[in-house]
Amino acid sequence: MVDGCGAPQHALSLTGLARGVLGLVCAPVGSPERSVADAMRAHPWLVAGTGRDDTGLMTAVDGLLAKGGADGVHVAALPDRGAVALKLDDGGDRARTPVLAAGLRRLGVPAEHIAPWLLIPVTGGGTTVGEVRAAPSMSC
Repeated sequence: MVDGCGAPQHALSLTGLARGVLGLVCAPVGSPERSVADAMRAHPWLVAGTGRDDTGLMTAVDGLLAKGGADGVHVAALPDRGAVALKLDDGGDRARTPVLAAGLRRLGVPAEHIAPWLLIPVTGGGTTVGEVRAAPSMSC
């Protein structure tokens, strides 16, 4: 199967995805895996693009590797802290970043480093009418 960007998709559990990305950031210095992680973290705008959530998160949190994917999938890993992988059942993107940010809080990332991603305002009629945020059970 091929996704919207043309990349082959492989069957992978969320646990497998988290372990795989954590393996990149925790790999020995000089290994091919670590070289991939270091390149992504050094140039986050090449991972996601200017003004994108992954770019902002990797810029805001030292050592973070984050990558969103198709249909509500997102993964992030920090050396010596762990990894978060998620798949939103509806396949949407709007709640993806607040849920990921809540997972990063559980890994010990201070709220002030990820505040812009903890909630997304919902607007209607030119004013804010609500917000999208992770469920309280996800929060620290």
